[in-house]
Amino acid sequence: MTDTGPLFVSSGDLIADRRYTSALELAGRGDFAAAADVLEQTVELVPRFATAWFALGAIRDRLGDPDGAIAAFAEARDADPEDYHGARLQLARLGSGEATPRMTETYVRRLFDQYAARYDVALTDHLHYRGPAILREAVETVMRAAGRPLHFGAVLDLGCGTGLGGAAFRSIADRLVGVDLAPAMIAQAAAKGIYDRLVSAELADFLSAEAAAAARYQLVLAADVFVYVNDVAPVIAAAARVLAPDGLLACTFETHAGDGIKLLPTLRFAYCEAYLRTAIEAAGLTPLMLAEASVRTEKGVPVRGLVLVAGSSAPETRNHQA
Repeated sequence: MTDTGPLFVSSGDLIADRRYTSALELAGRGDFAAAADVLEQTVELVPRFATAWFALGAIRDRLGDPDGAIAAFAEARDADPEDYHGARLQLARLGSGEATPRMTETYVRRLFDQYAARYDVALTDHLHYRGPAILREAVETVMRAAGRPLHFGAVLDLGCGTGLGGAAFRSIADRLVGVDLAPAMIAQAAAKGIYDRLVSAELADFLSAEAAAAARYQLVLAADVFVYVNDVAPVIAAAARVLAPDGLLACTFETHAGDGIKLLPTLRFAYCEAYLRTAIEAAGLTPLMLAEASVRTEKGVPVRGLVLVAGSSAPETRNHQA
């Protein structure tokens, strides 16, 4: 899922709000130059109107004015420290500021709360999402190779969303716990009745609390979650601390041909294979499978990805067909 447009937050000035609405109407009719003019007048009236600055950045970008877009997105960022609209991501996409800025909790929560009601349909029908199926297949392969039964006591679903991942593993889990930052996504997951416990929290905070409580999981899942994390190493390390001795960590990633971490034009993060291997080993885990896998399509083209299964020990199994 991507989100490049502004979600309206009032300036507190009725005239400025009306001008903003008028600008969007002009843009909707394809008159982007006029829309930009109106937005420029709007931010002159209310200089800290982050939503209008963000919209102006998007329209200038559409008009082929990257320098003007950068200037507007920078104003949006400076007017909104919580980065509600994701201006820092847009700046990074345009080559300005941090190359891989962290998505703020406010931005992520707003993004997924906004899409919660139609999330399942959008992923499965339009993006042909198959992250949970890929994870289930990968976990089955690793367990079969180890001669272990396909059953887990406690399973933790990181970034559980509406419960698509949990549904794929419910039948082989005695206890299923889900955590997600967006309350509206948690509400959708709760409605499915498949989780024993659901928590709305930031992943690192939740994992820290679970580790302090000595909670242990035989399987920790992260399906299409780390594309919204600008550095997975700390999260992987935190997940390792809640794994049972024979537990598994199973997750999907988007990948790229370069080095390290990259912010894609879709405003999602991609990881190279070498970075993931380093992060897994630094967490004290062993990669049992690291395979090429595409969990979704975009514009009819499979998105490059990886599926990873790691554990506390065991020889690695490579399977590039998973």
